[in-house]
Amino acid sequence: MITRPQASQLPPFTLLEEPLLSFSPSDPEKVDIHPLKGLAKYGPYSLGSFSGYTSEIRIATVGPESAFKRRGELMASLRQRHSPIDKTEYVPQYPGFEALFGVSLESARGAHIKWPESLSQFPGDSDLQQRLYNAMESSLRRLEAVRHGFDIALFHFPESWAQATRTKDFDAHDVLKALGAKYSIPTQVLNDRAFTFSYKAQLAWRLAIALYVKAAGTPWKLAPLKGVPQDTAYIGLAYALRGDQRDAHYVTCCSQVFDMDGGGMQFVAFEARDPVADIAEARRNPFLSRDDMRAVIARSLGLYQTRNGGSLPKRLVIHKTTAFKEQEIEGAFDALSGVPEVECIEVGAASCWRGVWLIENRYHKKGSGQPLTKPSGYPVPRGTVVVRSGNSALVWVAGNAPEASPKGDYFQGGKSIPKPLQLIRHAGSGPLELIAHEVLAMTKMDWNNDALYDPVPVSIRYSQRLARTIANVKELPGNVYPYRLFM
Repeated sequence: MITRPQASQLPPFTLLEEPLLSFSPSDPEKVDIHPLKGLAKYGPYSLGSFSGYTSEIRIATVGPESAFKRRGELMASLRQRHSPIDKTEYVPQYPGFEALFGVSLESARGAHIKWPESLSQFPGDSDLQQRLYNAMESSLRRLEAVRHGFDIALFHFPESWAQATRTKDFDAHDVLKALGAKYSIPTQVLNDRAFTFSYKAQLAWRLAIALYVKAAGTPWKLAPLKGVPQDTAYIGLAYALRGDQRDAHYVTCCSQVFDMDGGGMQFVAFEARDPVADIAEARRNPFLSRDDMRAVIARSLGLYQTRNGGSLPKRLVIHKTTAFKEQEIEGAFDALSGVPEVECIEVGAASCWRGVWLIENRYHKKGSGQPLTKPSGYPVPRGTVVVRSGNSALVWVAGNAPEASPKGDYFQGGKSIPKPLQLIRHAGSGPLELIAHEVLAMTKMDWNNDALYDPVPVSIRYSQRLARTIANVKELPGNVYPYRLFM
């Protein structure tokens, strides 16, 4: 029996509007789709409140003595104007730190620590990683004694230390972040590339935004999204295995419930109590028991209530990168019995889907042999949504974003064919396009990034970062932490 191939087609697609960013808590007109242009035009979201309690951000430095001057010169360069020489279709002129944020950037007095030139010169007879660990903790302890005199500690790890700063069992960046959280000191890590990077405007934008956020500033928030119910909030979950794989258990990091505007940058670092029965399954699809899920969601909800005068959200959306097990859904609903609407959304980045954007072929004429359409020179537009079923949709968060560039087309990165995120709803109801729009908007809320968007929403990105850190650093207790300590 011969079967004939059958034609098939995807459902109609939807194009979502590019989410707007807000740069003022009181003026709804101060919005822009472009984070850098919005900052340059309006200043940061916390302009009035931040400059009201301080007129400067003070930087302490830690690193090899020979590079002390270079570290100072790098900080001084952030006070200057820089014109972009690369990616000029996206990167605007950097106006200088004080012109941008309304506060000055200063060197902290009496808060600079000079290390030896090589790790072998650190005291002790332990291995290099342990010596570096001891040096970081000792430096933070010394800085804690003069905590009133600085806002951020800048740590420099030179390239010559690379064989020790990142190994299979040790990551100096993660260890420093964990130690900084222990002492409640925000840290900024530098490597030698920062001193030689040719694109000064890009470097200045990236570093200046990071320093402002780590000093407790807010550069931008999300403007209200059409169709999102009032008092909606979001939770992002990420899991990590800690310990010997023969006796491994989870540490789960839950980002604080994000408000509708992307606010609420705190984390719950939660250590699961129930053991992992099947390590292979845990690696493929990490999940929590019903009791552990109830505990971590309840703790996150408590943070939201503390932030919002004891009130509960009317709608809560939970994001994670793997499928929700039945016991996880049950645990979430146990903790959220007072929330009227709950949605559990799997946000998968490992989609095998690709898309090509077709445009009209102006050479097509009847009998010419030319096709009606041809591939565009740019990828599928950012914000394209294809609903696959009642509980599944594809959304392209990476793609052509013409509104971000005066040239009319802009593809961040400019390489490869972007793949969509796959959204699967395991609990809840409502339009999938709304869920996709929320995910699209939250890709613009990574304050540790000067790009138009991140490949995944911050509800996923932030919790992944903390999960990785606390999995690698056993000493970090399961407390609540502001995100700025882990940037």
